[in-house]
Amino acid sequence: MRIHSHTLTAHKADILAVMSRPAALDLYTLGCGLFLIGAPWLFGFAHTAGRVDAELVGAAVIALSIAGLVAFADWEEWLKVALGVWLIAAPWLLGFVHSSAMHVSIAIGIAVMFLSLLELWLAHDPDFADTTTT
Repeated sequence: MRIHSHTLTAHKADILAVMSRPAALDLYTLGCGLFLIGAPWLFGFAHTAGRVDAELVGAAVIALSIAGLVAFADWEEWLKVALGVWLIAAPWLLGFVHSSAMHVSIAIGIAVMFLSLLELWLAHDPDFADTTTT
């Protein structure tokens, strides 16, 4: 079977298009997820609900960030936005307000939401897309 050079050129163009998107933002959310998993030990979370929430949501953020690094999809960014909203609301819903777990949860929730919404905006912004393909 013979592979034509135009097929390889098209394949290279597809790879470059995927790599030119704002993948660094997925790396930042991956870092947020790793921080969230380590936060119960770093800050000594006293509330079990805060600890378990940080570990589970951190693992989910890590999984979605890795999925975003492999192949960008809107759905994984929207799920990270939802996890960010959850992290902001969790201290009141799970009962660990006025604790170090609350502060970490809210801060990481805001960061994950911001980074995910920024990635969605950059992925769909025609001005950004025009500057990366030239």
